[in-house]
Amino acid sequence: MKVAVGSPGTWSGLLLRVGQCAFAGASIGVMLSAFGFSSYTAFCYLIASMALQILWSFGLLCLDLHALKFKRDLHNPLLVSLFVVGDWVTATLTLAAACSSAGVVVLFVRDVHFCKKHPQLSCGMYQISIAMAFITWLLVAKSSVVMFWILASG
Repeated sequence: MKVAVGSPGTWSGLLLRVGQCAFAGASIGVMLSAFGFSSYTAFCYLIASMALQILWSFGLLCLDLHALKFKRDLHNPLLVSLFVVGDWVTATLTLAAACSSAGVVVLFVRDVHFCKKHPQLSCGMYQISIAMAFITWLLVAKSSVVMFWILASG
């Protein structure tokens, strides 16, 4: 199997996983600090999706650290297949959560002007959290494509 930028057991793969954890955590933190998020299902789904993403990425981050420390090869076809499925599932959930939350914010800000009528809502915080979720998705999409490429080339 070929070694690509972002493949498991490499420094670039470790950085991808650190970025995924950091941006997913930031998304959760910003959303939790926003007033009134728990009244909207899409925002709760975003938090659940980002929490799952943190768990998955942190697990693979630890595996990358172990592989780098002990110079292990993580390009076993069975292991890469597991990475492909996990990355694609979490990428799909992350994108769905980010898009549904973005749809709610667009509705609030531009369509019904809900944020102007209710200034106690933290619409700016919602937008920042959703932007972090989209950045998380970009990083997960990158690792998903790399994993699929490694699996296909092996």
